[in-house]
Amino acid sequence: MKFIKAKTDFLEYLEIEQNRSQKTIANYDHYLTRLSDYAGDITVQDIDQELVRKWRLWLNRLGTNTSDELQKTTLNYHLIALRSFLKYCHKRSLPCLPPDTIELARTTRPQVTFLNEEELGRVFEQPDTNTEAGLRDRAILELLFSSGLRVSELVGLDRDHINLKRREFMVRGKGQKDRPIFISTDAADWIQQYLDKRDDATKPLFIRYGGRKTVDRSGNYHRLTARSVQRLVAHYALLAGITKHVSPHTLRHSFATNLLMNGADIRSVQAMLGHSNIATTQIYTHVTDPHLRAVHEKFHHK
Repeated sequence: MKFIKAKTDFLEYLEIEQNRSQKTIANYDHYLTRLSDYAGDITVQDIDQELVRKWRLWLNRLGTNTSDELQKTTLNYHLIALRSFLKYCHKRSLPCLPPDTIELARTTRPQVTFLNEEELGRVFEQPDTNTEAGLRDRAILELLFSSGLRVSELVGLDRDHINLKRREFMVRGKGQKDRPIFISTDAADWIQQYLDKRDDATKPLFIRYGGRKTVDRSGNYHRLTARSVQRLVAHYALLAGITKHVSPHTLRHSFATNLLMNGADIRSVQAMLGHSNIATTQIYTHVTDPHLRAVHEKFHHK
């Protein structure tokens, strides 16, 4: 079977049978299209170890706007997509390269950046809460830290998704997995103050105030975008005098770090973050370092 035809069947399989999100399907399409960009419309059987090796070399030299080489994590996204595609082909009994022969590039574990309590306080104080946009921004900052939400999950929230009295709600995250979200009284209070100021009847929990107020087909103002949230978080961190790069994910890291520092077990943190693999959550084990020092000083004697 021709690769492009098989790729189309695979993407339809992801949508219909695997119930994967449109964003995931678009990403897989992008990564696999890079293979046909390199090799043309080959057959599935033409994908052998030598072709994969040369494709990896080609990908590695593609570069980006900021680097002459593709990052190893980005290269791995391409290889993971190919491996999933080959698993699908194997399931359909198409002659193909065994999926488990696709080895990922070795990567270094990223360093986790988080804000301490004093830094968080400074960032939270930056929005001008005398304005509706400022109230929105304060509510966003409080909610990101209180809940550990991904930015994509936050901007997808509607007003009726969140129960401010119970201070809990469900969110559908990566892999179409549902998980419970719990928020602090401070976060709930700021969200309520923001909603009390709003005089519109639109569905999104957070709406945009800059730019054109265009209306979509459902009658809603444009929902605040993930990129806008990234910009506002970075802006307030800069105003707070924090020089390290701060993003919505930094607040998610801060949420997890805060839980672990205060005695939460890693399995519970895994569930609250929505990680399918405990190894992903273990990037936060750096926070145990101060505890190890205390144990060393208490129990180690000359």
